[in-house]
Amino acid sequence: MPAALVLNLGLGFAALAALCLSLDRHHREVFRSRPGKRRVVALRLAGWVGIGLSLLLTGHVEGWDLGLVGWIGALTGAAVALVLLLSYRPRIVFPAGAGALVVGAYAGLLLLLR
Repeated sequence: MPAALVLNLGLGFAALAALCLSLDRHHREVFRSRPGKRRVVALRLAGWVGIGLSLLLTGHVEGWDLGLVGWIGALTGAAVALVLLLSYRPRIVFPAGAGALVVGAYAGLLLLLR
């Protein structure tokens, strides 16, 4: 189901981007400043909640037998894309993560309305 894959990729990329931006090195590369303790906690919380939410939604939409396999594959693809962005264009990680979250939320809305 394509909408489930888009949902999984969008939420996974946004969650992994939040986790990466909670690290001092990546935060400085993207924002040119050190993160505060509250921002680090908020980014880590958002990242782990996003990963958990993407797992639950994928399991619910596609079933736990194939949904789990699709979730791992989509999360791996999102991680590869994030690593490439952090390596070559770190300044666009935040806008890309925000865009991925919007696209993933839209795909989730489409799944709810079907």
